[in-house]
Amino acid sequence: MVQLHVKRGDESQFLFNTTVDSPLETAIQQITAIYNGRLKVDRICSEIPELADHGITLPPNMQGLTEEQIVDLKLKDEWEDKCLPSGGPVFKEDEVGRRNGHAPNDKMKEVLKRTMEEAKALVSKKQVQANVCITMEMIKEALDQLRGAVMIVYPMGLPPHDPIRMEFEDREDLTGTQASLQVITADECQLWWAAKEMQRGKKLQDYVGKNEKTKLVVKIQRKGQGAPGREPLITDEQQKQMMMTYHRRQEELKKLEEADDDGYLDSEWSDRQALKKQFQGLTNIKWGPR
Repeated sequence: MVQLHVKRGDESQFLFNTTVDSPLETAIQQITAIYNGRLKVDRICSEIPELADHGITLPPNMQGLTEEQIVDLKLKDEWEDKCLPSGGPVFKEDEVGRRNGHAPNDKMKEVLKRTMEEAKALVSKKQVQANVCITMEMIKEALDQLRGAVMIVYPMGLPPHDPIRMEFEDREDLTGTQASLQVITADECQLWWAAKEMQRGKKLQDYVGKNEKTKLVVKIQRKGQGAPGREPLITDEQQKQMMMTYHRRQEELKKLEEADDDGYLDSEWSDRQALKKQFQGLTNIKWGPR
């Protein structure tokens, strides 16, 4: 198997296994699906703490309004009584005015947060350091874990406008958000290696040969953004080690310079003529008045 270390810019994303005879079209689609799947898990996990702390999302026409404004406009959240957390709600007002404040109790909150951490760890970028390849099965497992936890806490489900439910049903609207800039569709995704775009219609072996035991660092890029930056010749960790070695050597040289004392040259034991002077009776000669 060929192992691809997928990056976006200089940031590691995940490891991906494929074969040299795999069509690049297929590899790009699979890599894009995993990349976007990880983003989906991250988006859901970013909403889970809000759900745990402040309950379900208010209808769009009620978000950001004060209690007085809601009363004046005669607005009512019809999902408030339908979507109650297991064990009963605990009121905790959402200062942003985005959620209704009817939060789950501590036990149910712990279910949500524990599952969130497990799902994040499953598709984490740290899996690169652990040499674990991310697959679509792992993405689906993480989503299933999150979906199951939400169903435990909210057996009646979430309202259709809640972003977590919209993510589960692939109805999320990311227009105008920072998240929309991260998503790359399969059609606009490009795969780069060694400053070359790996063209669709070819196979991986057209670029790297037929050796299956190959490891490559590839970068994904949105079409039209040009070539991504080259990989540095040395990693940050290697540079750090080199600097430490350099400073250690400098300290050693400094100590050697400080120890370079030639005062020993005046000592008797260092005099090359000492034996000759002894035979000639020239030792222990003192100058001065008797």
